[in-house]
Amino acid sequence: MVTEECGKTMKIGILGFQGAVIEHQQHIQQLEQEAVIVRYREQLETIDGLILPGGESTTMGKLLNRTGLMDPLREKILQGLPVWGTCAGMILLAKELEQDPLVHLGVMDMTVKRNAYGTQIDSFDVRMVVPEISNREIPLVFIRAPYITRVGKAVRVLCRVDDHIVAVRERNMLATSFHPELTDDSAFHQYFIGMCRK
Repeated sequence: MVTEECGKTMKIGILGFQGAVIEHQQHIQQLEQEAVIVRYREQLETIDGLILPGGESTTMGKLLNRTGLMDPLREKILQGLPVWGTCAGMILLAKELEQDPLVHLGVMDMTVKRNAYGTQIDSFDVRMVVPEISNREIPLVFIRAPYITRVGKAVRVLCRVDDHIVAVRERNMLATSFHPELTDDSAFHQYFIGMCRK
C-alpha cells in the first residue's frame, strides 16, 4: 500500500554488508521508493535516509571501520541524515551497551542490552498497536533481540513489550529491537520514509 503523500521519490539507503538487506529493499520498493544498497562512503551523499538492518552488530561495526564508512556516517547522522536501526542496527546507534565497552556509531542517547531476550530459540512475535506508527495492530518479530534499558531526555519511547523499551525515536534517528522487514506489514517503513521527507 502506498500513501498519497506527494513529492519526489525518496532514495532510501540500506547498509549492505550483511543481514536482512533484501527484505528491507523489498518493502522500500513496494512503497514505490528507490532502495540503494550502501557499501561505499560516496553513496552517503546520494541518499535521503539510511536503514541499518538486523544482522551481527560486531561484524557490521568492523566492516564500517574497514571500509572507512564509520566516521563519515556518524557525521552525516549528526548533521541530520534520517537513520533507522533494526535489532543489530539499534546496537550500532547506541551511545552505550550494557556490560560491553564497545561503542560503534554512538549517536543515540540510549543504553542497549544485547541478546536481551536470549538465544535464537527464544525468538518470538507479538501484535501491538504502536500509536505513532499505526492505529491498527502490527506484527513485531523479535530474533535474538536487544532491548533498551536507559533513554536520554531527548529520546521518545514509541513502544514497550513486557515493560521493556523496544522502539524509540530521537530527532532524525529511529531504532527498533524487532524486525518489521520480516513481516508483510510496511507501516514502519512508511513511517521512516515520512521521516526522510521532512
